[in-house]
This record gives sequence, C-alpha cells and structure tokens, in this order.
Amino acid sequence: MQKNNRRRFLKSTVAAGAGFAFIDPSSVARGNLKIKKKIALGYDNFAVRAMGWKAQELIDYAAKLKCDTLFITDFGPFEKLDDRNYLQNLSKNAADNGVNILLGSWSICPTARRFKKDWGSADDHLKLGVRMAKALGSPAFRVILGDSGDRLSDGGIEARIADTVAVLKRNKNYCVDHGIKIAVENHAGDMHSTELVTLIEGAGSDFVGANMDSGNAIWTLEDPIENLRNLGKYAITTSLRDTALWESENGVTAQWTAMGEGTVDLKSYFELYAKLCPNTAVNIETISGFNRELKIEDKVFWKAWPKGEPAGYDKFLALAKKGEPRKAWEAPKGVEKKKANKDYQKGEIARSIGYCKENLGLGLK
Repeated sequence: MQKNNRRRFLKSTVAAGAGFAFIDPSSVARGNLKIKKKIALGYDNFAVRAMGWKAQELIDYAAKLKCDTLFITDFGPFEKLDDRNYLQNLSKNAADNGVNILLGSWSICPTARRFKKDWGSADDHLKLGVRMAKALGSPAFRVILGDSGDRLSDGGIEARIADTVAVLKRNKNYCVDHGIKIAVENHAGDMHSTELVTLIEGAGSDFVGANMDSGNAIWTLEDPIENLRNLGKYAITTSLRDTALWESENGVTAQWTAMGEGTVDLKSYFELYAKLCPNTAVNIETISGFNRELKIEDKVFWKAWPKGEPAGYDKFLALAKKGEPRKAWEAPKGVEKKKANKDYQKGEIARSIGYCKENLGLGLK
C-alpha cells in the first residue's frame, strides 16, 4: 500500500502540492492584470510577529483580512506540537472560515548557524514538521538552510547545501509516505536562486521545492523577477514582499516595504507568476521599515561570493538605479514603542493584502 501511495505522490507535480488547485477555467480581468487562473492569497504569520498571537488568533485575523491561506512559518503559535487532534481541530476551524493552513519551521541544516536543537536532530525536526503538516492538512512543510553567514562557513554555502541535501534524502520515504512536500526557502541571504535550484535538484525535485521569498532575493543580489524566473517552476510555497532599492555610498541599500510601495515592478512580477506557478498560493510576509546596505563596493563583501558576481547581477544593479533613498521607520513620538510596532505591522500587512486584491487581482474572495 505504501509503495502505491509513494508512486502516486512522485507522479504529482511540485505545483500541485502547494496551491490547493485554485483554477478558474476562463480568462478574466482581475485588478490591472489579465489572468487565466485565480491565485490564492494569504499572509505569513511573521508579518504580525509583534502580536504574539497563537494559531487560533492568526486564523481569526486571516478570516478578518479575507485571506485564502495562512502560512504559519514557526512552531511558536501552536500550543501543542505532535498532537493530531489539536492540529486537526485548528485545521477545521480554519476551513470553517475559508482559510487553508500552510506550515513551516526553521533550519534543517545541522551545520548551519541558525540550526537549533529545540526539536532534536535535523532529522527529528523534519519528521516532526511533516507529521504536523499532515495533521493540519498542509501539503507542504517549509524549512530553511540558514543565513548569509553560512556563505562564509567552512566549505562555503556549497558545503551547507550538501549537508541539507543529505538530511532531505535520508528522509525522502518518510515525507513521501506522509504525502508532504518540503519547501526550502532562499532565506536571509543564504542562497541565490540558482544555488537553491542546485539543492532542490540534488535532493529530488519530486518531493522538494522552493519557498520563494522575493524580499530575500535582494540580499543575494537578485532582481525579484529574476528570482521568480529561476524558482517559479519549483515554488511550493511563498513568502513575498515588495522592496525599495537605491544606490548608496557603499553600494546598494534596500528597505522592505508593503506591497505596491517599493521599486519592484509587481505587475510584471505577477504576470510571470501566473505563467510559472499559478497553483501556488501568494503569501505576504511584510518585514518593513529598516534599511540594509549591501556594501558591494567593499572587497570584504565579496568574500561571501568567491565565484564572483552571481547570475542576474546586472538586473539587480539596474533595479537599484530606479530607486530613491528612504528613511527607516520610527515609532511616532508619544506612542509607546511596543504598541506602535504592533500597529505598524498590522497596517503593513492589511495594506498589502488590500493592494494585492485591488491592484493585482489576487485572491479568491
């Protein structure tokens, strides 16, 4: 029986595992885009991290925003982890509100800087996430490798990719038997999209794909559209945001923004998205307000890039030339910082969901 299940699973496409197959057979005008399929829309819980909400509160907020999906990308919001009844009840509560839950967690690379032993070994962590995803009705479990510091580790990012691939390959049968695909994110400057493709293909693209993060693409010197071009066909899940980008004293400075408030051509982005991964839900993860300078004029910066400029670097520079400098966000005077931060985060995600619905035609509701 397990062999038959595995055979059926491996015949499925990566895209079919993530987007809950939201298909509209006719071509309809939605917002400013003309698309052939309705694309599900939701949010990543990290967008409202300051709220400290538990899973049910996140579900309620997703319903309030009229989201189709809720991407819970860490275990913190769950009051119980390996409890099937508890997780299934959450899934039912979400479904009753028209929301599908997607699940994620952190590093499964045992040699990465961000790896935690909170959930045992890398294999234990992966298997726990797979069981939880199964109980929640999430077709995928999102994981990460690490961050930009791993590019400077012993053996470089290639060694960390190899270590991650080994974990995934050891646990392939477990993932397949549970019917769960693994979405690996391009996270915090760890992997360029072409490097993530190497990881996916090395592990096996029949059960491993990408959690595509458009904002993180900037930290690996990529135009988000080029990042999409490379990862779109592998995209199982997404954590997307807009970015403002401009030339600065030591190179290029980036500020993540609410959707529609950055430098990225979102119309072109989602026209390509509709072609490459229309069955993959769009989940917005706003992490806005701070500036990060990529010091590309400094030779030290390039120690993390021993092979030199990555693919698509010219388009990254071209995007930066279009932007203008911006100040980082500060809490308004007279407002308690914790409250201001909560209000700011809720405002960013609410505006982003609204923009995606009204201007990009995303969402089923």
